[in-house]
Amino acid sequence: MNTRMRRAAVAVAATAMAVSLAACGSAKESGDKDGGSEPAAGKKGDAVKIGLLLPENGTARYEKFDKPIIEKKVDELTGGKGEVVYANAKQDATLQAQQVDTMITNKVDALILDAVDSKAIENSVKKAKAEGIPVIAFDRLAEGPIDAYTSFDNEEVGRVQGTALLEALKGTDKPTVVMMHGSITDPNAALFKKGAKSVLDGKVTYGKEYDTKEWKAENANANMEGAITALGKDKIDGVYSANDGMAGGIITALKAAGIKELPPVTGQDAELAGVQHIVTGEQYMSVYKPYPQEGIVAAEMAVALAKGEKLDSIATSKVDNASTQGIPSVLVPVVSLTKANIMDTVVKDGIWTVDEICTAKYKSACDAAGLK
Repeated sequence: MNTRMRRAAVAVAATAMAVSLAACGSAKESGDKDGGSEPAAGKKGDAVKIGLLLPENGTARYEKFDKPIIEKKVDELTGGKGEVVYANAKQDATLQAQQVDTMITNKVDALILDAVDSKAIENSVKKAKAEGIPVIAFDRLAEGPIDAYTSFDNEEVGRVQGTALLEALKGTDKPTVVMMHGSITDPNAALFKKGAKSVLDGKVTYGKEYDTKEWKAENANANMEGAITALGKDKIDGVYSANDGMAGGIITALKAAGIKELPPVTGQDAELAGVQHIVTGEQYMSVYKPYPQEGIVAAEMAVALAKGEKLDSIATSKVDNASTQGIPSVLVPVVSLTKANIMDTVVKDGIWTVDEICTAKYKSACDAAGLK
């Protein structure tokens, strides 16, 4: 882990528990205790083996932030005796199922799982459970007998995006908006969509609306080209993009169409390119999700369950999936990221430095934005 990431992880470690307790009231409450209320037998010592399965490596956050943060926290919690076994599915649900099988064969003591396809992974979760391996759903709520869950408040992510878009469209009469939603295999995408529409319904006209099969910029680019052709390049007042990667594809399509004054475009994840687009004004906002807090909580859950401990001191809230009720959960708050608060969010938390954001290409825009 580089020095900047160590600073980010250490800076939030002291506040992770406070965030956990503050955030837990926003989860769906359930009186049913079926989901992970009783810990697995687990190991009683610190020499635990934690499996970590992340869904893809196209988005910077997973290997740049989540993996090193979780590894560092497991090491800290176990006095250096714990081990993290890692695999990335590269957006392949079949490969991820095979990776779960490998984790079972390797006899991990707990598994942190960010599912490529939340429904397709259910049988794999059942296999792990049958072998006595507790499964922590990370960032996305997978199906099956999940023992714990940590993520961000994903409906709130959509509400934050929708609210920001309305703010950017203030003064526009009956604005027409193109909606670019996320992957249909990701349950979070449906929650982002629900949250955004709860804010936008009745206040904008949905000119075109798209659900994608994968979180890919090229898909969003092709869809945006179709929307421009269908609506006309002067008839699009704003674009809801579920994340920064797709926002990049959307911005490319808008510029290729010869639109000089780009409509406001939303995003999510505070990707470096997304932050740079915000600095130049090509993207209006992103949603900053404090990855260190989410990763720290996942590590705390995994180590506790691997040792056979309960999660009462970590998660006091519950969520349900389709098959399991009362899953102990922690939801971490999110922040609307605009040009005005870049210094107070991603720079302050050590996610990106000013030097990384303000390369030669963006220097003049950074100077204008006061990024120094």
